Amino acid sequence: MSDLQQQVQNTIDELVKSGAERALQVAVYKDGDLVVDAVAGTDPATGRAITGDSPIYSSSTGKSLTSAVVHVLAEQGVFSYDTPIAELWPEFAAHGKQNATIRHALAFTVGVPGVPEDTTADDLLDWDKITTALADTEPWWEPGTKVGYHPQTFGYILGEVVRRATGKPISQVLHEEIAAPLGLEREIYLGVPEAELSRVARLEQVGPQIDLEQLRAMMPTFFKIAPPAVQLSVELCNRDDYLKADIPAGGTLTARGVAKVYAALAGQLPGTKPLVSGERLAEISAVAVADTDQIFGMPTQYALGYSIGRPVPDAPAGATTIGWPGAGGSVADVDLTNNIAFAVTKNRFTAGDYTNIAPISALVTKSLT
Repeated sequence: MSDLQQQVQNTIDELVKSGAERALQVAVYKDGDLVVDAVAGTDPATGRAITGDSPIYSSSTGKSLTSAVVHVLAEQGVFSYDTPIAELWPEFAAHGKQNATIRHALAFTVGVPGVPEDTTADDLLDWDKITTALADTEPWWEPGTKVGYHPQTFGYILGEVVRRATGKPISQVLHEEIAAPLGLEREIYLGVPEAELSRVARLEQVGPQIDLEQLRAMMPTFFKIAPPAVQLSVELCNRDDYLKADIPAGGTLTARGVAKVYAALAGQLPGTKPLVSGERLAEISAVAVADTDQIFGMPTQYALGYSIGRPVPDAPAGATTIGWPGAGGSVADVDLTNNIAFAVTKNRFTAGDYTNIAPISALVTKSLT
């Protein structure tokens, strides 16, 4: 066992022992080699020990998979980033969205940040209902002119683009184009097959539920685009029908699986064809938009389909890092400067708190950069 593997294992063992976490998985690829594959803790639903191949619902960290599918199809020439969405999905042209492009959707500038305000949790499972509603939505701004986080609609819009372009649901394309070639058929999902549900490590709520009414008073615009009925919760994310559905703004995955996807995207896996060319990777990882976020009212920037940086105080200085944190506290990304793919998944839902990720990230940064 390497020193880094042992140090990471000791850290996550202590997080579990102290009660700070229930279970964690950590995976790190360096120059294409898996140098950390650590796991600790148990599934609160069954009491079983978590293993490296136990998928965990990881909310927006699953956007990593959706973006990867889109980039692979663009690499294959199925469409380009500047293809108008309405060219593939004619109904999307309604209400002045005819010039909205796939690039706009990837960069959160398409102007359709929210599901309808009366959307229920059950509605999220109805692909046709949601995509029909989004096609008929009037944009909040002219596509391409402003930026704002699209927490749920990112997945539906790009997922429908993939479905219209290929004739297949995005979960099937993920399986065929990425999971199977990388040997990750049982580790990365946008919709979990019925037969695999028993392997999914369920989430755990700690402390009181978030006071949604108080939070809505603090962030009214966010609750306009993601109404209380569809806000992420342990109860929702543990539902079998939610896990099985194609909802590609989130995903169910292992740390090892999503880290390998990032390593493959960056062309770092020896003997494995990169998911995209070096030229495309450079385009993907460049800053696609930098402006004031219309939802949160703060400066933001995105690459094409990814956030930029890692939400911890000790992220590698000066590195180009693209990836996705998840609302539950998971993180996955790739540091293109130092050739490091990094992922932490966990089953304690900590609502955007990445405090316990920080010491793990610090160990990796100190050891490998």
